[in-house]
Amino acid sequence: MLVAARAGLSRGRVELKQTLTTPGDLIAFLIMTGGFLAAIISNRATHVPGTRFSLGTTMLVSVLGLDVGVYGVLTMADRLVADREDGTLLRAKAIPNGMLGYLLGKVVNISGQIAFAVAATLLTGAFLVTGLTIGSPGSWLTLAWVLVLGLLATLPFGAVLGSLFPNTRTTVLIALLLGALAAISGIFYPITHLPAFLQWTGQVFPLYWLGLGMRSALLPNAMAAVEVGHSWRHLAAFGVLSAWAVAGLVLAPVVLRRMARRESGSKVAARREKAMRRL
Repeated sequence: MLVAARAGLSRGRVELKQTLTTPGDLIAFLIMTGGFLAAIISNRATHVPGTRFSLGTTMLVSVLGLDVGVYGVLTMADRLVADREDGTLLRAKAIPNGMLGYLLGKVVNISGQIAFAVAATLLTGAFLVTGLTIGSPGSWLTLAWVLVLGLLATLPFGAVLGSLFPNTRTTVLIALLLGALAAISGIFYPITHLPAFLQWTGQVFPLYWLGLGMRSALLPNAMAAVEVGHSWRHLAAFGVLSAWAVAGLVLAPVVLRRMARRESGSKVAARREKAMRRL
């Protein structure tokens, strides 16, 4: 098991290096980040309702939480489905403790991508907006625990969804779901200005709490006045993200084992033949 863990960590580092040096992946990252930054710039002069604070600044901080949610769920699911289709998962299954090494590699790779996305968005955005409280050690500590809990809350569920979806074309549904959740999770506009039933719905999922945690870390304390309960609700954020993390860590191994048991060479061959017919 220790050998498999070391192999997984090494594999994750190699995959991360390939991702960050592949032109296609970098272009996709730049397009998504550029779109977020364009929206932030266009709202720099707009104020958060009831305050004199820039809506663009709050959007920048909230987008950091969105980065964790999108990469943690969508990328993990998409990679898992793709690797199942091309036989990579079947080869990992054939090696002793190969699934452990495979999953560790994916966790290292995607966690690295998330850290890169958060850092790039924050560093670039810091030159475009004002009002961030990034000089306090407490800000970085809050940012750290929100990021770690966010990874634990999203990566396992990305693996679960990747185990359930039949092919990469259907993972677009995950992207649509994340987009809908972003709209009701206070990422682009204060959640307190939404209807009550949407506020309650948004607070069920980790995306809202990721955005809230990021805002609590990097915005002035006075901005808590526009949040639910006029508070950053650190304890609630910690509890909800922890609950999602525990649920995902319990559910993901069960679903993954079940999916791995169903994989076979004949199924991989059939998927390849079907893909060739489409081409």
